[in-house]
Amino acid sequence: MKVLVVGSGGREHALVWKIANSSRFTTHGSRIFCAPGNAGIAQIAECVDIKAEDISGLLEFAKKEGIDLTVVGPEGPLTLGIVDDFEKAGLRIFGASKRAAEIEWSKAFSKSLMKKYAIPTAGYEVFTDRERAVSYLKEKGAPIVVKASGLAAGKGVIVATTLNEAVSAVDLIMRDKAFGPAGDELIIEEFLEGEEVSLLAFTDGKTVLPMPSAQDHKRVFDNDEGPNTGGMGVYSPAPVLTKALLDTVMKEIMIPAVKGMASEGRPYKGILYAGLIITGNGPKVLEFNARFGDPETQPLMMRMKTDILEVMEAVIDERLYGIKIEWDDRASVCVVMAAGGYPGDYRKGDEIIGLDDAAGMDEVTVFHAGTALKDSKIVTNGGRVLGVTASGSDIREAVKEAYRAVSKITWNGVHYRKDIGRRAITPAK
Repeated sequence: MKVLVVGSGGREHALVWKIANSSRFTTHGSRIFCAPGNAGIAQIAECVDIKAEDISGLLEFAKKEGIDLTVVGPEGPLTLGIVDDFEKAGLRIFGASKRAAEIEWSKAFSKSLMKKYAIPTAGYEVFTDRERAVSYLKEKGAPIVVKASGLAAGKGVIVATTLNEAVSAVDLIMRDKAFGPAGDELIIEEFLEGEEVSLLAFTDGKTVLPMPSAQDHKRVFDNDEGPNTGGMGVYSPAPVLTKALLDTVMKEIMIPAVKGMASEGRPYKGILYAGLIITGNGPKVLEFNARFGDPETQPLMMRMKTDILEVMEAVIDERLYGIKIEWDDRASVCVVMAAGGYPGDYRKGDEIIGLDDAAGMDEVTVFHAGTALKDSKIVTNGGRVLGVTASGSDIREAVKEAYRAVSKITWNGVHYRKDIGRRAITPAK
């Protein structure tokens, strides 16, 4: 079997790692390709120098190489319609179609879908005019949330605690174009109080099978301070999402979303990722994403016991109803090690020391995100560089192992949060 994974980050490394452990890869001639991949992925797959958003290049490669299954990691290719193009060419591909992926690439569409199908979310208004947005802010006051409607790499959400901050956020997005065309349309939302949690699910458009819960840490510094990032670490499971709350989320959010998309003529197949907040009035949706989360995928793949290729193929064939996914009861924690200065300007090309020491630990996997090979050495090549992921009997033990591995790795200017998982750990008595 030949599999192509599209992307180059920690999420894709975790997917390649999981696929490589599939029983399907014991057969002769099995190969995994990754486009474009990174230095860590290159140790277990054949990296192909094709960018993730070069759809025509990827399609040509898949045809030429006889790829049996393509797995899409990032949102960009989904937004560009990679699934539609591959399916038209008769190729099997795992991911959401372009029209289904609009649930992520247009927050305005996503909010309208939730409103139409009574999926609980924050009250909101959509704006394309700066003056109207500012006028609305003055009417509503703060705290309030300002969001770029389009894709902004997880950084286009600003929680404003004062009116001045809110107006500045509007200007940053609409006037200064900090997130490019993603800010042509703007969402202003009511501020919701509560604890955030991520829930990802496999769906074939009819059946929805949830993964274990996870909780990301978006801010760059400890104690949730500093600017938003793509994610500085995550743990799974998240105690805040109890069994009762999970049942509510499935009944009121996940299943209605998939049914709603079908009713809109946008059958949804692939991964549905709900960013949730648990409020005093129950779970509400902050946003939907149309793909595996990053860094959520890293601990989730560590916990997944079922062969992922079996699940992906069941999604494509719309027979997910016959699949039971098994998960490791133990906890898993991922600590992201980033380049100094991230999410702003950061250096590239620094040699990473200690990777072999960390990788040699039991229950630890070091997933590469922004890495490259230079003169036979692994060097930094992105903002988020590594996702050091560990399993443990509980969150506390997994955190301990993850940071023990982190302590073995270093490079010039390395930065990581030192409080990943703290919220889930009951203080020692």
